[in-house]
Amino acid sequence: MCTTCGCSDSSQPRLTNLTTGLTITLDEVQGHDHSHHEHSHHHDHTHNHSHDHSKRSGTTITLEAAVLAKNDRLAERNRGWLAGRDILALNLVSSPGAGKTTLLERTIHDLAGELSLSVIEGDQETLNDAERIRATGCRVVQINTGTGCHLDAAMLARGLDQLDPPLHSIVMIENVGNLVCPALFDLGERAKVVIASVAEGDDKPLKYPHMFRASTLVVLNKVDLLPYVPFDVTRFLAHVRQVNPALQVLRVSATTGEGLPDWYEWLRVQAAPGSVVSAASAFQ
Repeated sequence: MCTTCGCSDSSQPRLTNLTTGLTITLDEVQGHDHSHHEHSHHHDHTHNHSHDHSKRSGTTITLEAAVLAKNDRLAERNRGWLAGRDILALNLVSSPGAGKTTLLERTIHDLAGELSLSVIEGDQETLNDAERIRATGCRVVQINTGTGCHLDAAMLARGLDQLDPPLHSIVMIENVGNLVCPALFDLGERAKVVIASVAEGDDKPLKYPHMFRASTLVVLNKVDLLPYVPFDVTRFLAHVRQVNPALQVLRVSATTGEGLPDWYEWLRVQAAPGSVVSAASAFQ
């Protein structure tokens, strides 16, 4: 088990390049330290179980810090690699079904010929979303995490190597559907973008505050469904401000196109020449 988030690493992640058809196993990609699984049971089991659990807790905290520290070092390498090529990387995060893939499909279609986009898809299993992206003509690789619940910086590094995005382009990283663990793992991206939907509860920012604090933008999707679902936009916005007053919110429908010009303008500003390098310098 991963000491940081509890996800099992019993099955190794896989990367599939949908352009070449190559599938590879990402050996040791997660950077988890498995040494903590090796412990000896030479003590006498006849004694009562008055163990000092503070030691175990201290070990867990130390391992968690080590895992995150290693990930952060790799994330900084990714950030430098991206900045050196003037590539904007955005980490799209959401609950399952919020509409990340549909938003990507629409964005790729509408901005074709204006912005150079490529995609790294993250899912536990299947190539379904990557096949949808490939159908748009966009360059895409799929990372299947197996029983893992998030992408990490090492996975992204391998994904970028296979994706080989062009200079001065945008890489959209569609993370595993999960509002918990992806908040902890920096991938080296410019920003995390939370895709929420009105089909979910308007209390999501309060229930998952770490993700909303770690993000730069919220895209509130499926606003075309507002007449049919019990979602209070005013309450949602108040909860966003309570958790992260600086968080920008855009209201869109990836299906009807409502609000998408604001999303596209935000992308243009983020991808403006020199902005990637300037943002990377801010992390130093």
